[in-house]
Amino acid sequence: MRILLLDLDTLRPDHLGCYGYHRATSPTIDAIAERGVRFTNYYCSDAPCLPSRAALVSGQHGLRSGLVGHGGTAAEFRLEGTSRGFRSDFSRRSLWQFIRDQGYHTASISPFAERHSAWWFNAGFTTTHDTGAGGLESAEHVTPHVLDWLDGHAESDNWLLHLNYWDPHTPYRAPAEFGNPFADEPLPGWMTPELLAEHRTQPGLHGCWEINMYDDGTNPAYPRHPGSVPDMDGWRTLIDGYDCGIRYLDDHLARIMNHLADAGVLDETAIVVTSDHGENMGELNCYAEHGSSDYVTHRIPMILSWPGGVQGRVDEQLHYNLDLGPTLADLWDVAPRRGWQGESFAGALRGEAYAARDHVVLGQMCHGATRSVRFGPWQYIRVYHDFYHLWPAEMLFNIEDDPHELNDLAAARPEICAQGARLMMDWVDGQLAQMDGAPDPLWTVLAEGGPEHSRGALPAYLKRLEATGRGQHVEELRRRHPGEFA
Repeated sequence: MRILLLDLDTLRPDHLGCYGYHRATSPTIDAIAERGVRFTNYYCSDAPCLPSRAALVSGQHGLRSGLVGHGGTAAEFRLEGTSRGFRSDFSRRSLWQFIRDQGYHTASISPFAERHSAWWFNAGFTTTHDTGAGGLESAEHVTPHVLDWLDGHAESDNWLLHLNYWDPHTPYRAPAEFGNPFADEPLPGWMTPELLAEHRTQPGLHGCWEINMYDDGTNPAYPRHPGSVPDMDGWRTLIDGYDCGIRYLDDHLARIMNHLADAGVLDETAIVVTSDHGENMGELNCYAEHGSSDYVTHRIPMILSWPGGVQGRVDEQLHYNLDLGPTLADLWDVAPRRGWQGESFAGALRGEAYAARDHVVLGQMCHGATRSVRFGPWQYIRVYHDFYHLWPAEMLFNIEDDPHELNDLAAARPEICAQGARLMMDWVDGQLAQMDGAPDPLWTVLAEGGPEHSRGALPAYLKRLEATGRGQHVEELRRRHPGEFA
């Protein structure tokens, strides 16, 4: 069998047609969904890029593996110490090595390992090709390498090709000649001028004032990517830039699907469509970013078309991205790797009923430091570092009624907050009990000066708040983050 794993960076499901989006961003992905199973409650356990792919490949939550950050100690897996043998435990546990051990030629076309110095990501690949721009590639720089690889391998049997596209990631980059197929189409209806005006009074990195994280700088090489969102026209620029990236990527996926069809192997190829994380487009006053542990950042697409599997099914059960390894093991009827923490969802591909989780626990420690729990209709969020947004210590959203997190119900529903906090506490305690005294990496991040993308930024940012008419927040930010001024 052949497996094509489409790892499409920063792809939020609700901007895909097969997940209900009103714009035609994804006809190729939609067609893949018709051929397989579409999962609606699929989450990266740890966000964003580096922690998410670490969980996928290692099969472990970041709390267990130690990798939850983009810098500092927590941007690396825990050392194995004296138990490390001639080869590391990770080399055996790697998802790619597991697939290789089933007799597959494993290949990757991706810049990810170099982007984050995450050389472990390549463990288990027979061959790798770095597209060379560290995640700033556009699809036209990737697809020729893919087609060349398929020319040499498509008709062979038993291969996995991991393929990484970055077009939906900031900066939004579809070439100018692609135009804007959405210029005359309506925007998503949840954003309003009133909400945007409220956000314009608030602080926070990657807020509507500072798309560039700390300021409103722009790069003339990326005209689709604004420096700020001052009004609804600015929000259109942002949304259209993101959606054009998805559609441009999707057009390139069509070329790959046609190539497989021309080779006569499309029906014999398993196709996985997924991402590392989503993208906030104004939710929680985060714009063009994935900086919190909320529903929008953690929810990712999972579409799996498996030869001989059911078609057109929609699965609404709760899943983690680290469930993929155990699912493949189940489909191949082999034992999963020791140390994997995921659970198989192969039953969905077989059309069977299967045991489901009642909650998932999610973490983000690269921008701010937050953990959340998704259970029932709820998303409960606990804030340890607020990314300078002055978020309250806990937030609660009814995702079924409010998927864009507009109405924080924490004050009105303390009993639901207590339930979410208990689920989180029990889960963390359960993990720590199996870790032989290793620390919770959340506290490592905070002890080392805070999340990588916030560390050291506050003094200069307070000056920007004063200069942009938001100086009323300076005192509270100083109170919350005294260590920034030590």
